[in-house]
Amino acid sequence: MATTLPSSPVPSVSQSSESVDPKAMERRRDLSPLRRLVPFLLPYKWRILGAMVALTVAAGTVLGLGQGMRVLIDQGFAGGDTSLLDRALLVLLGVIALMAASTYGRFYLVSWIGERVVADIRRAVYDHVLTLSPGFFETTKTGEILSRLTTDTTLLQVVVGSSASIALRNTLLFLGGTGMLLITSPKLTGLVALVVPLVVAPIVFFGRRVRKLSRDSQDRIADVGSFVEETLAAIRTVQAYTHEAIDRALFGKRVEEAFDVAIRRVRVRALMTVIVIVLVFGAVGIILWIGGHDVVAGRLTPGELSAFVIYSVVVAGSVGAISEVIGDLQRAAGATERLFGLLAIESDIRPPPAPKPLPSPAAGALSFDAVRFHYPSRPDWAALEGFSLDVRPGERVALVGPSGAGKSTVFQLLLRYYDPQAGSVRLDGVELRDADPVAVRRRLGLVAQDPVVFSANAWENIRYGRPDASDAEVRAAAEAAHALDFLDALPEGLGTFLGEKGVRLSGGQRQRLAIARAILRDPPVLLLDEATSALDAESERMVQDALDRLMHGRTTLIVAHRLATVLNADRIVVMDKGRVVETGTHAELVAQGGLYARLAALQFDRADLAL
Repeated sequence: MATTLPSSPVPSVSQSSESVDPKAMERRRDLSPLRRLVPFLLPYKWRILGAMVALTVAAGTVLGLGQGMRVLIDQGFAGGDTSLLDRALLVLLGVIALMAASTYGRFYLVSWIGERVVADIRRAVYDHVLTLSPGFFETTKTGEILSRLTTDTTLLQVVVGSSASIALRNTLLFLGGTGMLLITSPKLTGLVALVVPLVVAPIVFFGRRVRKLSRDSQDRIADVGSFVEETLAAIRTVQAYTHEAIDRALFGKRVEEAFDVAIRRVRVRALMTVIVIVLVFGAVGIILWIGGHDVVAGRLTPGELSAFVIYSVVVAGSVGAISEVIGDLQRAAGATERLFGLLAIESDIRPPPAPKPLPSPAAGALSFDAVRFHYPSRPDWAALEGFSLDVRPGERVALVGPSGAGKSTVFQLLLRYYDPQAGSVRLDGVELRDADPVAVRRRLGLVAQDPVVFSANAWENIRYGRPDASDAEVRAAAEAAHALDFLDALPEGLGTFLGEKGVRLSGGQRQRLAIARAILRDPPVLLLDEATSALDAESERMVQDALDRLMHGRTTLIVAHRLATVLNADRIVVMDKGRVVETGTHAELVAQGGLYARLAALQFDRADLAL
């Protein structure tokens, strides 16, 4: 189950690169970020309580062994009481059984909580990332997000499911052992107290260094993951340009950088552990030497010294264990900052408090009024400037113009991936900012220039447009897009796995699959972004026939570079530098002799311009 986080001031998407940058958090040198895990732990408070009880019992049995040893030596060995030895054995077996049962309960419950909390955090992060607008992904690498979901959450699993329990158990042993030391011999305990600052100082000093190196290590690992994701996604381009040797070298460099940082972290942790062990056990040796003299002088019984030895070992061991896990806790604190930094980012595109409903039934009227828009990654360049356009319900409008004119940006704003900096965009008379983005997008069907095919079969890919569609409706959509023949010819028909990103299909086949998805969605407004650009002449004719039937009675916006695909549009809108510069039919625009006429002259024979 995903846990809802408490509301807090959050940065906007435009600040995302700063929000998730670990270097901006280096001033945090304590474990306080781990407190952010509390909302994810609260749903399992009864299991946590059970784990704490088991942990306390396990620690108590360890401490009880010291007192048992004192009684056994002073009364059993010294007094020659064999019956006491027999009873001691039975008690020892009982304590061992209790310790085993409590340890099992602690390990199971703590491990369960760790796995459950990490699963909840992963779901919360993934669910949240899906709500972020494309502006966030312009400034954040996908590999970095993957690192959050995998490496960082794994660190938290180690802490919640193991290290935290070890730290709590050893804290109890340290406190309980210290109390028993004080009861057994206040004098020797006073000597132990003098040693504690010597042990704590290196933990604090080296712990800060470990925390910084841990964050650096996670950054390097994120770089490795990002590089691999980018390279594998473009593997055909890598091989086509014989770039393998260079990419191997670049990847090797990133791996070595990650290794170097990790080794520095390990070296510091190892040094911290060595210093703590030397100080702790050296001090124990000296204290035992003093205690031995007290036994010889009669100021301390052999049983009390034996108990003191046990408690000294318990206290020293607990301090050593805490010094071991403190590095894990600090690494987890850094991972928590990164994860919750990502969760704190709030998308600029979100529903208003009271969304305005769209009219029903849908008409499909579109309106752009004096729109100015800059992409977040290019704030100094206007993709649209003073852009105005009205599209009537059922009208077929083509957007043409040179590359960078802003044609695809019109689609981005209609889908409300972004909001304009000025002006308004309306669907059926409703300003998109006032409507729920989900409701808006449900009325739109998109066929992109670069068709997206998911790593699944054709059933799932086409049904992506309408998840509740029946098999018969999916097949009908595939047939309308002239995709059924090649899909049925696959080894398992529509149930055939299409490969990652549809690698088992040709470009034209992927395009027709995407068109089938849009046909199945049956939207009031169609957005066709070079929908036939990847097709050969025969496939283009078949798909164009399907699109003509699909576009009948629907509002359709067509982005096209190939002007032959827009000759039958009701209206052609010519764009340049984010503005509308011409509008009319093909014949009217050719007669005007403007930008469209120049573009048409480059693509058609002069004799065909008047068609």
